[in-house]
Order: sequence, then C-alpha cells, then structure tokens
Amino acid sequence: MDIEKIKQIINSGEMYDDAGDDVAAVRSLALTMCREYNQKVNTNEGYDMSILKELFSDVGENVYIESNFRCEFGFNISMGHDVYINHDMIILDCNEVKIGNDVFIGPRVGLYAANHAEDPFERADKGVYSKPITIGDRVWLGGDVKVTQGVTIGENSIVGAGSVVTKDIPPNVIAAGNPCKVIRPIKFSDRPWRR
Repeated sequence: MDIEKIKQIINSGEMYDDAGDDVAAVRSLALTMCREYNQKVNTNEGYDMSILKELFSDVGENVYIESNFRCEFGFNISMGHDVYINHDMIILDCNEVKIGNDVFIGPRVGLYAANHAEDPFERADKGVYSKPITIGDRVWLGGDVKVTQGVTIGENSIVGAGSVVTKDIPPNVIAAGNPCKVIRPIKFSDRPWRR
C-alpha cells in the first residue's frame, strides 16, 4: 500500500474510485488508529499524542481530542497548537484539512472534504472528488456544525451551533444558519470580562 500514491489520487480534485482496494486499506488503518485513540481517552489513559502524531500529517502541542473521534485517512489532517475538539468529531479528510492554532470545536462537528459524484451513474460507480478545508486561527465552531468541501473559515470567526457551512466565512465575524451566513462582525471592544 503506497500512501503517497493514494494521497496524490484523492487530493487531485479529480473523480476517483472511493471503493478501490488500496483506498480501503488506508481507510481501515485510520479506523484502527482512531479506535485505539478513543479507547485510551475513554479509559482515562489520557490523550495519546503518539497516536495523533502517527495518524496526522502534522499536529501541534496541547491538542485535546475527546472520544469518538473519527477520520477517514488521517494523513491529510494538520492541526496547530492549543486545539480542543469535543466529542464525536468526524473529519472526512479526502483532501487536506487544516486546523489552525487556538481553535475550539464543539461536539458532533463534521468537516467533510469529500463529495460524491453528482452524476448518478458515476455515483453508482463509487465516484468521489474532494477539495480542501481550512479552519483559521482562533476559530470557534459550535456544536453540530457541518463544513463542506472547499470551505475556508477565516481567523477569529465564530460559527454558531447547527450551522451548515457551504461557502467561505471571512475573518473576524459571527456566522450561523443553514446555509451559514455572516450575522455581524466581531466587536473586539465587547469584552466585559476584561473591564
């Protein structure tokens, strides 16, 4: 199994066979590693950074991922420093998924870099294509947020619980809804706890 070859195929942005043997083998390896990580978190053995460092392409310091985390391949995921991910996170990393520094991610969030073919015959043949996802520094994704392929969420932004993000969100805003839309800019002067 040549992981670099698989990465080239799935990251190309072109349609590929999602059910091929090599793709399935790499996916199975990631599933095994996710199960091992989750078991350690669930049994109070702690957050095993060695598993995350083997699974992800890059992972910073002080990364805490709660149990029932699941990713498709792992090798397309990079995370900065001081990242907290709550329970039941799913990352379909059929392309690069970059998570910045100081990011908070609520429970049951999904980052979906993959999409099935629109054409029903290609879809029946297991056709999939993908685009990268980027989550900027200091972003907060509320519970049950879903982010689809090709989306960038700008630094410092907040995405409200239950939102479905299908288009880029600029930096320094609060956004929410289905589809997710900008509600207002963040007012950095609104810090009553610092007065």
